[in-house]
Amino acid sequence: MKHLFCRACLGLGLLAGLGAAICFFLGVSAAPIFLIFFFAFLAIGFQDYAILKGFSYTLFIFAASTYAFTFPENLVTFQGFALKRLVTPLLVITMFGMGIHMNLTRFIDIVKSPKPIFAGIFCHYLIMPGIGVALALSTDLPPEIAAGIILVGCSPSGVASNVMAYISGGNLALSVTVTAISTLLAPLVTPLLMKLLANQLVPINFWDMFWHIMEIVIFPVLAGLVYNQYAYGKRKWLDDLLPVISMASIIFIVALTVSAGHNTLLSIGWLLILIVLVHNLLGYFFGYRISKWMGINEQDSRTIAFEVGLQNAGLASGIAAKMGFMATMGLVPGIFGSMQNITASLLANWWGRKR
Repeated sequence: MKHLFCRACLGLGLLAGLGAAICFFLGVSAAPIFLIFFFAFLAIGFQDYAILKGFSYTLFIFAASTYAFTFPENLVTFQGFALKRLVTPLLVITMFGMGIHMNLTRFIDIVKSPKPIFAGIFCHYLIMPGIGVALALSTDLPPEIAAGIILVGCSPSGVASNVMAYISGGNLALSVTVTAISTLLAPLVTPLLMKLLANQLVPINFWDMFWHIMEIVIFPVLAGLVYNQYAYGKRKWLDDLLPVISMASIIFIVALTVSAGHNTLLSIGWLLILIVLVHNLLGYFFGYRISKWMGINEQDSRTIAFEVGLQNAGLASGIAAKMGFMATMGLVPGIFGSMQNITASLLANWWGRKR
């Protein structure tokens, strides 16, 4: 039944894509609607193919982003409730979902070989902020957008890096450890880097940002660790549901940021997409090359490449929203999150065939 359903969705997705192309060439305004269905149906259809399944999450993000860009007014309020107020609780759920998959025993095993861990964390918090500053200051972007580029670079590793490391034949235990440590360091490192690198663009209050990250990241992750220690496996339906809720939360957050930054996207959209793409790709390149230069093996170097290039874009969006810059600074991580899922999926599948 699942096989037939996915096949049907794949067919509907291709038909919707054809409809979008026809509407585009004829100048019919329904093109974006067909495009939304194209991405959504393809995302469901890909679930039936092992080689394509990794792209489903990205396609859902595209569907949500297209909807948010086409109908931005629908994501402002719901029955008088401001939807942007959901960003923080959704991130808390996401970070809790990350925490339940952390295991203290796994950390103890991996720290017996600390060199790749130090390399991953060092490269992450050196390369991405450095590239972010270079791109932000070398382009004529509005200050809040430029600060958003730096904010993405100063954020911890994204949880998607764990999946990509696994697909690429990397070291999954190393990936989880570097992601966890970079996340736990974020309350201190991210505000400090932003204060040093972006204070000339927007006012940065170190302690405000510190407590924002503690609220969004550390407390939920610690709660997840407790859950992993004492309750994980006792309610399998909940264990299986939480990752789905986490992914859905990130998709919705991206949609909210695209909706809020609709006008900014219209004015500088393509330039911002190009800058974000360069930032992301250079993260992979330097993460991999510096690891190899340090004498780290191929498996761990691939893992570090993903740990450097993949950022916790959802957290960056949440920080921007807390600071009151959701439509500008928060727009950058929304785009970065979409782009990194595409590039990481392509790189992981390519490396996976060259194990």
